[in-house]
Amino acid sequence: MKKSLFLKAALIVSLGLSSLGLSSLAMADDGKKYRWKLAETWGPNFPIFGDATKNMAKMVKEMSNGRLDIRIDSSNKHKSALGIFDFVKSGQYQMGHSGSYYWKGKNFNTLFFTTIPFGMTAPEQYAWFYHGGGMELMKEVYDQYGILSFPGGNTGNQMGGWFKKEINSVEDLKGLKMRIPGFAGEVLAKLGAKPTNIPPGELYTALERNTIDALEWVGPSLDLRMGFHKIAPYYYTGWHEPGTELQFMVNEKAFNSLPKDLQQILTIAMKTAAYDMYAQSMHMSGENLATIQKDYPNVKMLSFPNSVMNKIKETNDELLKEFAAKDPMTAEILNSMNAYKDKVRAWTNLSDRAYLDNFDNK
Repeated sequence: MKKSLFLKAALIVSLGLSSLGLSSLAMADDGKKYRWKLAETWGPNFPIFGDATKNMAKMVKEMSNGRLDIRIDSSNKHKSALGIFDFVKSGQYQMGHSGSYYWKGKNFNTLFFTTIPFGMTAPEQYAWFYHGGGMELMKEVYDQYGILSFPGGNTGNQMGGWFKKEINSVEDLKGLKMRIPGFAGEVLAKLGAKPTNIPPGELYTALERNTIDALEWVGPSLDLRMGFHKIAPYYYTGWHEPGTELQFMVNEKAFNSLPKDLQQILTIAMKTAAYDMYAQSMHMSGENLATIQKDYPNVKMLSFPNSVMNKIKETNDELLKEFAAKDPMTAEILNSMNAYKDKVRAWTNLSDRAYLDNFDNK
């Protein structure tokens, strides 16, 4: 009871309705109940990512007093882990939870709203979304499809992947079959690798059967349970996804059919669940990293050689310029991201980086 009252009070403050009183909020209740469905890329009971959707739906139901009830269908139910975009666009599902960079084949500009190599960290990117114009740019890209896109939870900086063989030079990337989505796949392809995208539920089998030679998934928070360390013992630090943001997608017509108070409740629940996922991911990465170090001494945690990283960074910068020259929208997004990163990174360096450099492990 106390929890429910607290949530209602927090909602009123968040909506700026406290000055109107409880009776005004109650007047928004038309008595109608809305039953929605959400399709997610993840399998049933998938931790962290799947927790974000469950937490969001629970908050919506509680804050709306049951007026908006969202059923979650995992990939085993709808049978199309990478079909979430089309589900939401068509209205077959009112909502979806996935990663924006999975849709780069439909619109290349969607990938930038997940993360890009050598881009912003999670706190920097959240600041860009909500205070630096990121939400407006994302809306412009998704408007043409009748989809509203919202940040859906961040993993933080991801690991560079699991490899069966050590990477000592750029030559080792040539012909390498690797599961790696987003812009990083474009970069590695330019260097001779063979990137592919595989749904989460098929990753272990693909690695075990040599369909791929390497893969990146997330980091210790989710990698340990997948068992990749049993097959590919080389675990590299990351470069390609410094702040990976998942997404909630909402069918625009369905959203507009909701009363204003339910629209606000849904928006607040998505934002809260997204940040909670970021905190949960940080917690589980710490827990699982300790387990890997203690229980799996065969895992070798490495960073790519400087010669490899320099070439990757050079190729990444060249490709971004090429894509920006082809599409004004791409250029606008990249200009916004880069300008914001340059500004906020000065503070990251003066605060977080200086703190860690000066005091960590001392």
